[in-house]
Amino acid sequence: MSAAPLWTSEAMTQAMLASINGALPKAVSGLSIDSRSIAPGEAYFAIKGDVHDGHDFVMAALKAGAALAVVEAAQRGKFPDDAPLLVVGDVLAGLRDLARAARARLAGQVIAVTGSVGKTSTKEALRCVLSAQGETHASAASFNNHWGVPLSLARCPANVRFAIFEIGMNHPGEIEPLVKMVRPQIAIITTVEPVHLEFFAGIEAIADAKAEIFDGVEPGGAVVLNRDNSQFARLQARATELGISRIVSFGSGEKSDARLLDVALHETCSAVHADILGHEVTYKLGMPGRHMAMNSLAVLAASSLAGADLALAALSLSQLEPPAGRGVRRRLELARGEATLIDESYNANPASMAAALNVLGQAVVGPHGRRIAVLGDMLELGPTGPALHGGLNEAIKANQIDLVYCCGPLMRNLWDALSTGKRGGYADSSAGLEAQLTDAIRSGDAIMVKGSLGSKMKTIVNALEKRFPGKTALDEAAV
Repeated sequence: MSAAPLWTSEAMTQAMLASINGALPKAVSGLSIDSRSIAPGEAYFAIKGDVHDGHDFVMAALKAGAALAVVEAAQRGKFPDDAPLLVVGDVLAGLRDLARAARARLAGQVIAVTGSVGKTSTKEALRCVLSAQGETHASAASFNNHWGVPLSLARCPANVRFAIFEIGMNHPGEIEPLVKMVRPQIAIITTVEPVHLEFFAGIEAIADAKAEIFDGVEPGGAVVLNRDNSQFARLQARATELGISRIVSFGSGEKSDARLLDVALHETCSAVHADILGHEVTYKLGMPGRHMAMNSLAVLAASSLAGADLALAALSLSQLEPPAGRGVRRRLELARGEATLIDESYNANPASMAAALNVLGQAVVGPHGRRIAVLGDMLELGPTGPALHGGLNEAIKANQIDLVYCCGPLMRNLWDALSTGKRGGYADSSAGLEAQLTDAIRSGDAIMVKGSLGSKMKTIVNALEKRFPGKTALDEAAV
């Protein structure tokens, strides 16, 4: 039996107050903003981006099998008279209208996730545990901004039991309009850390921006907050001020509603013993690191609040795998053995960098292997950037990292702070660091690569995988 269509053309037309051009199909199977990856039967939204205007790719999308395209009225004249089009005043505004219509027809439990660190991994963990218990929809990749959230919401089928949306920001005021579209019954703030400091006066201002997620919580809804975080009381007070009475905390302290009782950290997983809303559970978590164990408490608390079976949810966490660029492990095949690559290249800030170094510190190395950190600049930290980079040396020492390769002008501050024996190499750019690193790797090494997107550390990951083709590392740890 074929899947039900995502949207009828009639419903899309009504939701977006669009005018019709050409012969439209009865329905579309999905939505896309990328003509390169659009699937036959999907609707193509010609959004104007920072670099490209989607209207330039409408005909390519239709040729690739798009059922129709959504275009703005001012550009209607670019296309054939018989092209199947929905014409609106502004395409992004039309997508937002469709997202609101998607939320209006949705009867399932809606969960929104934000936080300075761990948004995507927490969202993916929720997808993992909830999809085992009912039809589940979640944001793709890190679609958490002004176009990613409405696209994810508009893509949500009407009949799902659970829907999970990631909401991000790097400026004040960005979360509020997005969460008011999503209108979650449950909102999670994983943590508040000193990130995007270039745009904020301090961590309290960051907390206030994250607290915008409370503005969209449905009446009678709940929020899940990190009690171990320095901003917990501030967030709790703001939620209470907005009339949210169900405030669930997670952490390691006795007052936490979801409490970490014990954790055994392994190279590629963890064994967790926790009390979740009064129920003790012991489970294997398929991702390493204490920070992941802490976020798993929020996942289980939110799952329970959403009506999922807690025991089954905890069991499902063993199947969790890291998202791309957030801890994926690969075996690198060397001439005389293997090395392990830990790809953390998606993004970085001081908190996530410290967590990644902690995971590297847990990595098992061979008889002559070394723990090697390959670190690119952490961006958007403002005047505090140099000190925060230099301060990473404490985590380097605490986690017994053997060698550090530094990339970028800000990471020069860490390079200068390192002891001579820990200096592996330095370059101004990731491209300049590739040769130094690839020539130095030997059997038994564990190499972790991390940096902000702008530092382009993925190029180093790609270079290592090309030079030493291997395979995805399997979880061999016994729990």
